[in-house]
Amino acid sequence: MEYRQTGNSGLYLSELSFGSWITFGNQIDKELSTKLMHTAYDAGVNFFDNAEVYAHGKSEEVMGEILKASNWSRDSYVVSSKVYFGKGGKLPTQRGLNRKHIVEACHDALKRLQVDYLDIYFCHRPDKGTPIVETVWTMHQLIMQGKILYWGTSEWSAQEIMEAHRVAAQNNLIGPIVEQPQYNMLHRDKIEVEYSQIYKTVGLGTTIWSPLASGILTGKYNDGFIADTRLGRDELNWLKELIYTKENIEKVKKLTILAMDIGLTMAQLAILWCNANPNVTTVLLGASKVGQLEENLAALNLKDKINSEIIEEVERILANKPNAPAF
Repeated sequence: MEYRQTGNSGLYLSELSFGSWITFGNQIDKELSTKLMHTAYDAGVNFFDNAEVYAHGKSEEVMGEILKASNWSRDSYVVSSKVYFGKGGKLPTQRGLNRKHIVEACHDALKRLQVDYLDIYFCHRPDKGTPIVETVWTMHQLIMQGKILYWGTSEWSAQEIMEAHRVAAQNNLIGPIVEQPQYNMLHRDKIEVEYSQIYKTVGLGTTIWSPLASGILTGKYNDGFIADTRLGRDELNWLKELIYTKENIEKVKKLTILAMDIGLTMAQLAILWCNANPNVTTVLLGASKVGQLEENLAALNLKDKINSEIIEEVERILANKPNAPAF
């Protein structure tokens, strides 16, 4: 396992990390959740990702119980939470990036995760109803209080991220160091084009999610849709409609053959492709089976399978490389 610097900060994250979206407190039980956490930690993973909205807070409760029982040294891992969606409440004060919800959600996350501070606190989505200066000030104050160490964004536009940095600079506040966007072979624009200038200006770490496109890039749907899977869950119907297309499946079939020819599984090829992007700090893995996670982590021992010729062949098959705008 290698560790990469997160943006312009001094925080180093493992190049592969582990997230609990959909699984913890929802799809799998605590015993399996514990095995997955330990499998990741034993492989050198030091970043564990969570959010208030995952299983309406239950995901953080499960992870917190595991962290406490495991008794790992607190300086050996990084744990995050995300704020915006709330944990199920419908009132306007129970969601968003206003000061009231951010502070209350932070306190709740600390209790559920059973930690004294969050290493990273993400703003899970931009909030059009809250002035960005209020959000930046609140995050800064939480850092000053020692409740969080760093803060970041998730699925923010480049313009919104830069606005946060502008507000921080004008008021001598601490700005965001990291963004958590979706990134995979089928979803590329933000990482490869939209954020391209931010890497050079203020610096930006990225903890990318869905490297396997919710299972499409494992090849398991090559012969038809499988209902009893993550993508088959009712709450992900919107995602299924976006990515489970004939065109994507045909591409994955060709990529699966390429992966087999060079001694990789399709999932390993997809993960290593993301990992090869120098602007990716860490690739967030999710799993509902120990074998899945072990296979994905084993990709790190096969990095030499990915060279410029393989990347070119992948690009030929994908035919979706985003074009940077001309200036």
